[in-house]
Amino acid sequence: MTSTEDVPLADPAPSEALTLAQLAELAGVSMATVSKVVNGRSEVSSETRALVEGLIQAHGFRRQRRRVKPAGLIEVVFHELAGDYPIEIVKGVQSVARRHGLSVVISELGGRHVPEHRWVEDVVSRRPAGVITVFSGPTEEQRRRLATLEVPLVVLDPAGDPGRGVPSVGATNWSGGLEATRHLLELGHRRIAMITGPAFALSSRARLDGYRTALDAAGVPVDPDLICQGTFRIDDGLIHTRRLMKLPGPPSAIFAANDGEAIGIYHAAHELGVRIPEDLSVVGFDDMPFCRWTIPPLTTVRQPLIEMGATAATMLISLAEGEPLLQRRVELGTEMVIRGSTAPVEA
Repeated sequence: MTSTEDVPLADPAPSEALTLAQLAELAGVSMATVSKVVNGRSEVSSETRALVEGLIQAHGFRRQRRRVKPAGLIEVVFHELAGDYPIEIVKGVQSVARRHGLSVVISELGGRHVPEHRWVEDVVSRRPAGVITVFSGPTEEQRRRLATLEVPLVVLDPAGDPGRGVPSVGATNWSGGLEATRHLLELGHRRIAMITGPAFALSSRARLDGYRTALDAAGVPVDPDLICQGTFRIDDGLIHTRRLMKLPGPPSAIFAANDGEAIGIYHAAHELGVRIPEDLSVVGFDDMPFCRWTIPPLTTVRQPLIEMGATAATMLISLAEGEPLLQRRVELGTEMVIRGSTAPVEA
């Protein structure tokens, strides 16, 4: 008679969810190791983790005890908590969470756009109903671990590729860049500079592409000297405007990739004795609440941050409730908001 120890476990059908013991035998590891992977523990080699998670993705996992019910909260992860940008997004998330009886917890990555190694363990310890990452995103391994742990993920304003099949919410950044530049062209400006966001950011590249497209459509050559690499910070506007206004042919208008950079432009203009909009027209991007209170009020492209937060939260709750998403990639429209910082170019 052959003992059960001598009989290899048959590879189950793809539709058959595996138990902890079956996963361990297929992977050739201990049940304790599989348990660590399933529960998001870090003390497992990347090769073993990938093997176990691949089996779970292929066959599913049948828990031998009832899954711990998630806490009634949504976790929103920002790369950095600075300015009005995170506040506007949280307003949108909170409006949806409140209707569903959920709380919102906020965490920050300390300026990083990719979470640290132990991030998943920290998330799991709070047992959220789901996670929204903003202008950042988990690594492929971290996304896989969240999926294994049945923690839904939505990426809002993704800095890079959100990952295959990962739901994401953004804005029509290319159209926004196009409209901002077109507005300045319609006012007669031809020397139009742009201060971009970081080169790695999808939104920044799309806004720059929109700027280039508008100039090309108007037959205006793109001057490399008028394109300045920024990082979405106030200092970018200050430093680059100082240089731009000292060029032999300075710009008559500057398009800033966000409102923070536009504030830096205002400071540089004041320092240099340049009048806005008489000597220099300025366009921002985002339409933060302070824009209407600058002197003059800032012309900008409205990015619907509150609506983006609400959309991401709605998608996350649907995923947490096991409902399919009708659309996994959502882009909300931008809108040109014309105020007092732009004027026709003086002859």
